[in-house]
Amino acid sequence: MNRLPNIQSLPTEATKPVTITPDFAVGSSNVVLMAGPCSVESYAQARAAAEAVARVGGRVLRGGAFKPRTSPDSFQGLGEQGLEILRDVADEFGLLVITEALAVEHVPLVARYADIIQLGSRNMQHYPLLWAVGELQKPVLLKRGFMSTVEEWLKAAEHISSRGNHNIMLCERGIRTFETATRNTLDTNAIALARQLSPYPVIADPSHATGRADLVLSAARAALAAGADGLLVEFHPDPDHALSDGEQSLPLSALPHFVAEMGKITAVFNRSFT
Repeated sequence: MNRLPNIQSLPTEATKPVTITPDFAVGSSNVVLMAGPCSVESYAQARAAAEAVARVGGRVLRGGAFKPRTSPDSFQGLGEQGLEILRDVADEFGLLVITEALAVEHVPLVARYADIIQLGSRNMQHYPLLWAVGELQKPVLLKRGFMSTVEEWLKAAEHISSRGNHNIMLCERGIRTFETATRNTLDTNAIALARQLSPYPVIADPSHATGRADLVLSAARAALAAGADGLLVEFHPDPDHALSDGEQSLPLSALPHFVAEMGKITAVFNRSFT
């Protein structure tokens, strides 16, 4: 039987919820929806997303202001303007904000606007960035590197906690395998294993894991069945004209059905979904 090496230092107790606000935590009996566009493109786009998320009872609005793109010619995000838009529309509808910090110098800026700081797959082993968010007490969502093992993912989380910040959520967003039919391969094994090996809540990102809007619902079901404590999902008012990741984004009109379907899965495990 294969065993992960050198993980004796990893905690093994049950998941400890991460408190975002006094009345809202991730990792409890409630499974969390974090939804919104890949990138903040305009005030109108972000506001439409925030309104739709709030209407279905969601609590967290996702959206990128700084976007790490494979091509330098692709849309790179609106920067601080995008952060301002996110905060404004989230406040209007009583939502929390999760958005990504790309670099150490971005951390103080992102921390001013976001309730949860996301660290993307490409930055999972950017140690100065891990240390920088580790010196805050703001919740951090750490995405698994697309070529990283579970051990490397958990060790990256230890870099954050070693600086004093234990408000960590892990995010399984799919890994690169030999399969090319989908953008990545959702590792449901890793979701279950990470919940056993660490005290951190585990979020799944079925949008990046599949890269196809028509597979997001099925992948999300599988993630919740594997024990995920939340979902990070891309929704857009007009996916066909999105400036980034339109092919994996669901239309806002699909949100009510998506939430209803996720509610069926979580009910089996005596959990709720919002």
